[in-house]
Amino acid sequence: MSTHPSRRSFVSLAAAGFSTLALPRLAQAQLQPKTEPPPRALQLEHAVTAPVSVEVNARSIANFEPRDRSRTRFGSLDFRSGLVLTSPYRGFGGLSGLRFLDGKGERFLAISDQGGWFTGTIRYSGREMVGLADVEAAPVLGADGRPITEKRLWYDTESLARDGNLVYVGLERVNQILRYDFAKGATGARGEVIAVPPALRKLPYNKGLEAMVVVPKGQGPGKSAQPLAGTLIAFSERGLDADGNLLAFLIGGTTPGQFSVRRSENFDISDAVLLPSGDLLILERKFSWFTGVNIRIRAIPLKSIAPGAVVDGLTLFAADLGHEIDNMEGIDAHVTAEGETVLTLISDDNFSMLQRTLLLQFALVE
Repeated sequence: MSTHPSRRSFVSLAAAGFSTLALPRLAQAQLQPKTEPPPRALQLEHAVTAPVSVEVNARSIANFEPRDRSRTRFGSLDFRSGLVLTSPYRGFGGLSGLRFLDGKGERFLAISDQGGWFTGTIRYSGREMVGLADVEAAPVLGADGRPITEKRLWYDTESLARDGNLVYVGLERVNQILRYDFAKGATGARGEVIAVPPALRKLPYNKGLEAMVVVPKGQGPGKSAQPLAGTLIAFSERGLDADGNLLAFLIGGTTPGQFSVRRSENFDISDAVLLPSGDLLILERKFSWFTGVNIRIRAIPLKSIAPGAVVDGLTLFAADLGHEIDNMEGIDAHVTAEGETVLTLISDDNFSMLQRTLLLQFALVE
């Protein structure tokens, strides 16, 4: 990203969806009032229509903060490496969710907010990312085996969760969740709509289902996390309770229900990841006409989550457009052979020439 002030200003507007002049037709369609959903043709502009191998080019980000090239520590995170990703493939971009398919931070599954799967491998040189290999794209399929983008408004695939071979996809516009069994064809598997709480279905248009994690059985130290074992936790981007806090839902498991995440400084949720330690990390972002785009990561103890609870946590990390960020929408974690917890963040470029697809990695400093 250029450090020229005007460039920063345009990227700030685009990342938050505020500049109808700068964004392409798809992003403009997202700004239409609730009573005027975007035409179907605009939904399909960057959709993946068939499985295909994808060329992805990578340029290294040497410094997370160009203003201070010697700095690597940012809050509780230590910057490891970053990449700017580009591709001649028209459907590459809009990446809103990321999950690793192995324990090494190499093989990944990502999802585009126009109903496309992306799989591939992150290549490393030592501890630094240097590129992607074997990238493939495929359409997200419905129960009928057809791309979900063929259904009205079923394209805004914003959230992704994984529980072994089971993968969950959240659709923001219609506030539905699809479950995929990757043992049955991987990205060629068919999605099954699962039952969700009525309140989840009523989340605001284009501010609804934005992040999901699954609590595996046995997650967390001791028995403190056991009540949530097998639970799918779903977060809204900006669905608010009566006190202005962010709505979240416990689906399945032994303690289903609804809870809230304390909202502060006008941040909205964009993704979440569950660490082996039992902490839930929430990736958040906000837009301001004065400061542009900001992101932060909060840590919320899993044991504090229960039906009816209002949870909060410490801020581990914060960044703005003085750093190498964009519209960061995806986060996942892996633990290295040396025992380091590494966070990987990915950005949604809204298919805009003024934004970038970034892949960033940080080590979590205890």
